[in-house]
Amino acid sequence: MYLAMNRFQVKKDKAEAFEAVWLGRQSDLPTMPGFIEFRLLKGPEREDHILYSSHTFWATETDFLDWTESEAFRKSHSAANAGRSEPMTLGHPVFEGFETVQTIDRTAGEAA
Repeated sequence: MYLAMNRFQVKKDKAEAFEAVWLGRQSDLPTMPGFIEFRLLKGPEREDHILYSSHTFWATETDFLDWTESEAFRKSHSAANAGRSEPMTLGHPVFEGFETVQTIDRTAGEAA
């Protein structure tokens, strides 16, 4: 499994608008080959921002890379930026990608 993660430092006074953009947009992710799950996480509040992180789980890194080159990717990212005159974040998001090394799930301890 592959995890694609972006961290956003969202200006405190823009947090509600930032969440509204994510919650209100149409997503084609479920139609993409290899897509498993998406999560938008709200983290700790700092003096000048609130930390958010988007996590997208894919079957493989190749599936993720294919999505980044797709029309669905371009459409979702252009729609997210449409009509916005003032940035909601402090700088650009920070991308990090991770390949799974080990998985332990809740069924691991159950008797077969």
